[in-house]
Amino acid sequence: MVEKDQMSLLDVMGTMAESTKVAAETRPKSKQVRRAKLAHPAQAADVPEETPQQAPAERTDEHQESSSTASPTVDPTPILPKAEAAAAGQTKKPKPGKAPSAAKKAEGGSLETEKASKAFSGPDMSAADELMDALSLDRFLCFSLYSANHAMNRVYRPLLQQLGLTYPQYLAMVVLWEKNDQLVGDIGSRLHLESNTITPLLKRLESLGLISRERSLKDERQVRVKLTRKGHALKQKTKGFAGCILDASGISLEDLSALQEKISVLRNNMLKAQEKSDTA
Repeated sequence: MVEKDQMSLLDVMGTMAESTKVAAETRPKSKQVRRAKLAHPAQAADVPEETPQQAPAERTDEHQESSSTASPTVDPTPILPKAEAAAAGQTKKPKPGKAPSAAKKAEGGSLETEKASKAFSGPDMSAADELMDALSLDRFLCFSLYSANHAMNRVYRPLLQQLGLTYPQYLAMVVLWEKNDQLVGDIGSRLHLESNTITPLLKRLESLGLISRERSLKDERQVRVKLTRKGHALKQKTKGFAGCILDASGISLEDLSALQEKISVLRNNMLKAQEKSDTA
């Protein structure tokens, strides 16, 4: 066993010696030349120096190629957020004739606003604007009318339930009680309702047996509306309505009549202003 270990050790040592000899023989000749120059300076001029091997250059080229492959060229232009890009003028401008839809809507809205402001302009517009800016909601005239209308409908609701009518249907019956046998268009004008609103309303009253509708003998394109006996008789059930509204208002009959006249003037002026705006 000992002899085998000794033989193995001798083999290893022999292998190491051979490796050392081979390494010494394969040293670059350039190193030998430099050593010769240092040992014999006089003969240094006669000894030509070998050109360096190309391996380092190849490695340099490989290094550059790998560096170019691993590190792509980066655009030095910074990527800005949308807001900063817009400020710097880097955002794309829309092509002529292809403005965004939102811009078209905004432009259209501004034109309509300008058109309406010109139509409703007057000597006291600036003072009215300052007053509106200082008003709270309870001081808004439009809100007062809007909320008063809701309050009026709540007062009328229990009264109209006795008749089985809605408030618009009741108003149509009032128009016919004032003057029977009218055209549909005339009733719509009195109530400030379009034909597509007044027509289903009248059909409902006809189904209740309160009115009748028939084509005009003079013009079949027009429809005339008349009260039936039941419609005439229904008026008798509305005699107490005026007193209920007066009591609920809490003001005198004279003040209530004056208020009604002022509201009517206001409504007519608003309608005229709207017609002027539409034709401008």
